[in-house]
Amino acid sequence: MKLLLAEDTKDLNRALTAVLMHEGYDVDPVYDGAEALDHIRRDSFDAMILDIMMPKMSGIEVLTEIRKINIVTPVLLLTAKSEIDDRVAGLDAGADDYLTKPFAMKELLARVRAMTRRRTDYSGKDLRFNDLHLDAEKFELSSENSVRLSVKEFELMQTLILNADKEVDTKYILDHVWDKEPDARDDTVWLYISYLRGKLSSVDSKAKILGSRGGSYRLVAG
Repeated sequence: MKLLLAEDTKDLNRALTAVLMHEGYDVDPVYDGAEALDHIRRDSFDAMILDIMMPKMSGIEVLTEIRKINIVTPVLLLTAKSEIDDRVAGLDAGADDYLTKPFAMKELLARVRAMTRRRTDYSGKDLRFNDLHLDAEKFELSSENSVRLSVKEFELMQTLILNADKEVDTKYILDHVWDKEPDARDDTVWLYISYLRGKLSSVDSKAKILGSRGGSYRLVAG
């Protein structure tokens, strides 16, 4: 599971990163809201932990921006305040949960586990297409190089490989990859297609994903 951790207190950030990595998560730590938003626009995560009080952009501002572009990734907000207004503002902006500082690490891990419950039992063998290998155990996509995928990236690539050289329309993808997330939209699919195009480039694959926003997509050998 890939997590984004946005916390501006460096010691706390390092401590949380160490604990989460010890639990088996891949953690991308950042230290302000603008940096968090930049990472979110470039990569996909299975969950995000955002401190509310951060430099440049607050956690709520980051959350508001990502929900505007139909990123439905679960978000846990961290706050040093306990007032009801902060909780309401965060939940109204689209947060899935919140945790008030100081908190026990066990409670943080429990909240993260609750947010990241996903279908991870993939029957069948690893998938291959052209020069691509999709590893179901490691959630890796490889060709000349390899890269770790989020669960949604994995499920989308899996769908494209299983339907390689066929047109797969946006509605089909929403029904099969985001079937239990009614807030997902055409733009959500387009964003993840963009993520996967970047991953294909990063592993030096010749395969390409054809198609445009809101239409059908097709994985071809290139």
